[in-house]
Amino acid sequence: MTAAIQFGSKIIDFRLEYSDRKSLGITVTPEMEVLVKAPTDTTMEKVKEKIRKKAPWILKQQSFFLSFQPKTTLRKFINGETHLYLGRQYRLQITIAKEESVKLKGKFIEVTASEKSRTKDLLNDWYLKHAQTKFHVIAAPLIDKFKKHKVEPSSIVLRNMQTRWGSCTPKGKIILNPELIKAPKGCIEYVIIHELCHLIHHDHTQKFLDLQTKEMKDWEKWKMKLEKLLA
Repeated sequence: MTAAIQFGSKIIDFRLEYSDRKSLGITVTPEMEVLVKAPTDTTMEKVKEKIRKKAPWILKQQSFFLSFQPKTTLRKFINGETHLYLGRQYRLQITIAKEESVKLKGKFIEVTASEKSRTKDLLNDWYLKHAQTKFHVIAAPLIDKFKKHKVEPSSIVLRNMQTRWGSCTPKGKIILNPELIKAPKGCIEYVIIHELCHLIHHDHTQKFLDLQTKEMKDWEKWKMKLEKLLA
């Protein structure tokens, strides 16, 4: 069942599940959903009281996950439109010709398409190709660095995700959103380090945050850049 509480100016929605357990537990998912698991005899008032006590932590966790929420921007794919690549802005320059190509030249992304409707697909393919190359180059030294912790990802794969910049499977596969190629290198490093930390600590505990800070002291700066840049 779903319910909500008021905490200051914020409303915290939560999903409540009863089960045969002894204590009440609260989890904030990467999609920023608040999940509460409670013993079968727990009253709703007791559940809400617990959520109010944990509200600052819940809001902090939701804010933490915000940087992993890609924003959807409506693009028209027309001449002069601004597009991002590795954190820099480039203007789209479209030429209609038989030989199709995408090139980075000065302050422009030059797209040569057989017809105008092909621009979007050509540009997305170009982004994906560069993401496949760049992410592995950026990840390599970070993976080597984490070997001191006796961990290494089984693989790094790219996958379009609506609500995540990255994720890590229980078997150690790191999944990265190709849209991340539009962000600065520091933001890409932040997401990769975040997922590498999950190879050691699976939840966002204080130990996880301590490790992330140890491996990237300025991670909060890059988290904020990621939130603002692609908002």
